Amino acid sequence: MTQTVTGFEVHDIRFPTSEQLDGSDAMNPDPDYSAAYVVLRTTGTDPGAAGPEGHGFCFTIGRGNEVMAAAIESLRPHVVGRPAPRTAADLAALSRALTHDSQLRWLGPEKGVTHMAAGAVLNAAWDLAAKNARLPVWELLAAMTPEELVSLVDFRHLTDALTPDEALALLRAAAPGRAERTARLRAEGYPAYTTSPGWLGYPDTRLVALAEQAVADGFGQIKLKVGADLDDDVRRLGLARAAVGPGVRIAVDANQRWDVPEALRWMAALAPYAPHWIEEPTSPDDILGHAAVRAGQPVKVATGEHAANRIVFKQLLQAGAVDYVQIDAARVGGVNENLAILLLAAKFGVPVCPHAGGVGLCELVQHLAMFDYIAVSGSRDDRVIEYVDHLHEHFADPVVIVEGRYTAPTAPGFSARMLPASIAAYRYPDGPVWAARRPAEEATA
Repeated sequence: MTQTVTGFEVHDIRFPTSEQLDGSDAMNPDPDYSAAYVVLRTTGTDPGAAGPEGHGFCFTIGRGNEVMAAAIESLRPHVVGRPAPRTAADLAALSRALTHDSQLRWLGPEKGVTHMAAGAVLNAAWDLAAKNARLPVWELLAAMTPEELVSLVDFRHLTDALTPDEALALLRAAAPGRAERTARLRAEGYPAYTTSPGWLGYPDTRLVALAEQAVADGFGQIKLKVGADLDDDVRRLGLARAAVGPGVRIAVDANQRWDVPEALRWMAALAPYAPHWIEEPTSPDDILGHAAVRAGQPVKVATGEHAANRIVFKQLLQAGAVDYVQIDAARVGGVNENLAILLLAAKFGVPVCPHAGGVGLCELVQHLAMFDYIAVSGSRDDRVIEYVDHLHEHFADPVVIVEGRYTAPTAPGFSARMLPASIAAYRYPDGPVWAARRPAEEATA
């Protein structure tokens, strides 16, 4: 019996993280971590029985999550009533259907809300396919042949930088060491860094305490948000450096706050404290601006969490504008487009250090980084996955960090399933968590 997608549910889920200033930065001072969340339901192999579910989502920071949910809902006809995707060919076909719907694509094209919605649905399909294969997504990807992996990628607009033959050669070159690297990953995990000490709204005492705790927990790198006030940033970075010592890396993140001259001036002032990288120093769309920042001051440049699609990553790499590529599992068009970005980064020899600051992003992106290590780049050198210690308790298969490293997921799927009780409690605006807050919100409106 062919498994069919019979159900398509979309939920607006929000967490009131702004109340504790978790996630706060210079551009986003009061985020409420949110997810426009989609569930694909299927038939089982027996008549009348329910099959496995696919779970996916887009991360937002509060207002506008309902817009994201509506965009996901618009993709229902591409999925419901159709066979559940199981193979690389199925997932490639679904990716093209979702991203090449010409009328929805017009709203991008291939960027913004509609593109993120396509990624959420496609990631849910990957979750479903991995559950059917009884494998975690990283292992499902790593088990595919180079030819299957290349078939997943949309090479339109990429071939001036990366051709299918070049991608195939990269993957074939990495194939002989897959088994050894898989064994090492299972035994050693994947290096992480933590942003949890560095939210801009935290007082100095909390910054210092959390930075010291991060080192005690085995992290070799932390990250601080910067960009609101230069004197405050100099003081905070000095405190963090004193807390962690000279042997721990400290990255800084401006969250797109600066123009290029301002970025150069700011980083010159922070340079004495040896920041490891400056993240998002200017607009995520400004390729030449990032190149100028990289050339005009001594700190390495990292960016990509807000890059709209594989084309922007291509140009960042072609322009020599980035030292670290930061993929986001829920920003672009799902697993398939992130595979394209991983291949581009491997072609240009630039390390990938994924973004994971947000609800559920750690759970997703660990799979992509681990697959990259096993089957694409073949390296963990100078590579780390971001980790934030927020909201993992709402997921059925949360990330596990041991001594500053992600442990390899073992549960089938994409680690994306949110607990039903959490969905019910935090559904906006009628879940009990938000219903209890409504009188206070109305009083201040």
